[in-house]
Amino acid sequence: MLILLPPSETKHPGGSGHPLDLASLALPELTSARESVIAALVDLSSDEEHAARVLKLSARQRHEIAANAALRDAPTMAAVDRYTGVLYDALGAQTLEAPARRWLGAHVLIQSAPFGPVGALDRIPPYRLAAGATLPGLPPLRRVWAAAVEDALSRTGAGFILDLRSEAYAALGPIPDSIRSTYVRVVTEGEGGVSRALNHFNKHAKGALVRDLAQTRPRISQVGALAAWADAAGWRFREGAVGETELLV
Repeated sequence: MLILLPPSETKHPGGSGHPLDLASLALPELTSARESVIAALVDLSSDEEHAARVLKLSARQRHEIAANAALRDAPTMAAVDRYTGVLYDALGAQTLEAPARRWLGAHVLIQSAPFGPVGALDRIPPYRLAAGATLPGLPPLRRVWAAAVEDALSRTGAGFILDLRSEAYAALGPIPDSIRSTYVRVVTEGEGGVSRALNHFNKHAKGALVRDLAQTRPRISQVGALAAWADAAGWRFREGAVGETELLV
């Protein structure tokens, strides 16, 4: 099983002295696209006013332009530790024991805007770039990444993909038809059993789910096996729209 996660706008600063090494990232087929996006983002960051407009940054967010300018040389840390926010706080990767962290490294990809999907333990620097951005000299990021990521995913050998990304980031990397997959929507039941989508609890539930998977490390190759594991682990899944599974909280 391969799990796809969204990134987070908020990130831990700092890291070790090791700079970004594109050759070390998962899905090496994406190196050329990664180099193009990084070059465009670093170049944009040389003009703070222009960068703030393109990236739609507020005055309080302008310091993140400097992080983009230093993208190639900044200290790095594991992607799953870099991201903060509700999902990653619930996942709590830094508190997991070594076997669970190794499982994350083997089974989780995080769909970033500048690097495409990266492994959970791939080392990345801090940055600011959202899925909907269009960088000068490049087409919209969806056009930069979609076909390349779909092809790269087809080469992973994954038998089943659990897609926990937001729709904006899922658009950056469609899952090939050749791979069994399901897209998860987190919902709650209202009156009469009507499903209602959630936001904050959506992120928390996804993070807690991945933490539980990393700690139990089940072998899952299809939706049915996921449902069986969920029943035993205390999670509530049910069939949703075509190609989707609903996680009830």
